[in-house]
Amino acid sequence: MKRRFVLAALPAMLFALTGAAKPRKSAPKPAPPAPLGDVVRVEIVTELGTIVADLFHKQAPITVKNFIRYVDSRRYDGMAFYRSMKLDWGTPPNGLIQAGVRDGAKLLPPIAHEPTNVTGIKHKAGTLSMARNAPGTARSDFSILMSDLEGFDAVPDSPDPEKRAGYCAFGQVVSGMDVALKIFDAPRSPTLGEGFMKGQMLSPPVKVLRVRRVPIAPA
Repeated sequence: MKRRFVLAALPAMLFALTGAAKPRKSAPKPAPPAPLGDVVRVEIVTELGTIVADLFHKQAPITVKNFIRYVDSRRYDGMAFYRSMKLDWGTPPNGLIQAGVRDGAKLLPPIAHEPTNVTGIKHKAGTLSMARNAPGTARSDFSILMSDLEGFDAVPDSPDPEKRAGYCAFGQVVSGMDVALKIFDAPRSPTLGEGFMKGQMLSPPVKVLRVRRVPIAPA
């Protein structure tokens, strides 16, 4: 306001000689996000190596769209794999690793639950699955399964609402399970974590440097 006031107070001749200030060019608008195909490939670059996964947008559209919103807005950059759950039964490696955004300012709203009996995607070794509390509370956190975990699949006729809902599987690792195994075997704290998660927290967490969409090479 001060600059405009001074210019307006100058004699008309001087103002005509100097000319009006040129308007500043507005910053270019960011390009709209690329559309999502039936399958979207992402690259998860961690400090221990890179994991590449295919996300099944056609089968789990709500979940994959949410995941890609975190990717495209760079909200996953700098997060960490913070949990390694090792099961006492089955053939090792048996369990999962879990990552997610810890900064509340970066979190997007919760999404609707997409159960496996609707998507048709089962929880197998290498599957990406959304972490949640109650169904419909999933936000950023996801797991990569190190083994088949049928108990994560929905059981529609179960009287238990948790088993009836199951978890939402939405993708599959296509390369980098060796990196996932390194994360799975990383040191854990015997004291960190609450309830059943005590002793499952990685110490230190494994940092994720960036997550990006990558093209799928034609077959």
